[in-house]
Amino acid sequence: MRVLAYELRRLRGLRSTWCVLAAVLLGDAAVAAVIAHQLPSGTLSVSAAVRSLTAIVPLLPLPIAALGAGALGALSYGHEVRHPGLAASQVAYRRRIGLLAGKLAVIGLLAVALAVATIVLDVVVLRFALPLRVDAGQLFAGDVPSLLAAGRALAVFGALVVLAGWSGVLTTSLVRSAAAGMLILCALPALLEPALVLALRQVGRPLPDQVRELLPFQYGLDWLGVTPQGTAPTLGPALSPELQSVLQPVFLAASLAPAAALLVACLVVQARRRAL
Repeated sequence: MRVLAYELRRLRGLRSTWCVLAAVLLGDAAVAAVIAHQLPSGTLSVSAAVRSLTAIVPLLPLPIAALGAGALGALSYGHEVRHPGLAASQVAYRRRIGLLAGKLAVIGLLAVALAVATIVLDVVVLRFALPLRVDAGQLFAGDVPSLLAAGRALAVFGALVVLAGWSGVLTTSLVRSAAAGMLILCALPALLEPALVLALRQVGRPLPDQVRELLPFQYGLDWLGVTPQGTAPTLGPALSPELQSVLQPVFLAASLAPAAALLVACLVVQARRRAL
C-alpha cells in the first residue's frame, strides 16, 4: 500500500500528468465532434457510433486515449529515472520490482478512469454535435442489442487503453527515457497488428472487423484502400457476432504474447541493473 501511495503522490505532483489529461480530453472531444459532423445521413450504425465515442483517427498508432495513457506511463517511469526516490544502493531487486508493479497498478487504474472519462465526454459531444440528418434513436433510446454490441466494443477499447498505459511504463523501463519509450510505443502497433493478423490466419481465425476499427493504424490502411484484397472489413449497420471472437483463447494469446514478452524483458533487465 505504501508503494501505491508513493506512486499516487508522485504522479499527482507532476504538472505533465495534468497537461496530458487535459490534452487527451480536449483532443478527444474535438475529434469526436469532427467525426459526428462527417457521419452520413440515415440511421447511426453501432460501428460508426463506436468510432465516434473512441475518437478513432485513421493512421494514428493508437486511439487518443491510449496514446495519453501510454504517455502517462512513460512520464511516470521517466520521472523516477531522473529523480529517484531512493539511492541506487538502497534499491534491491525485489524493491525495484515492487516499485514497477506499483507503477503498473496506478497507471492501470488511471488508464481505466481516462477511458471512462473520454467515453462519457464523447457521448455528450455526440449527443449535441450529431447532425439532424443522422438518426441515433437506436442508441440513445436504449435499444438493448445495440447497447450490448457497443458495450463489447467499448470494453475492448478500455482494455487497449490499459495495455497502452502498461506498455508505456515497460518500454520506458527498458530504455530509461520517456521520449524513447513513447517512440517505441508508437512503433509497436504498426509492427504487431500485421503480425497478429498473420498469426490468427494461421489458425483460421480472422481478426474481427470491429477490432480492426479500434486499431487506428490498420483501420487507416483499410480507409485508404491499401490493404490486400479480401482483407478489408465490411462495415455493416451494427457490430456482428464476430466480435465475440475477442474472447477466444487464440485471439487472447496472440494479443497478450507481446505484452508478456515485454514484461519478461523488463524483469530480466532489472535483474542486471543496480537502479530502477
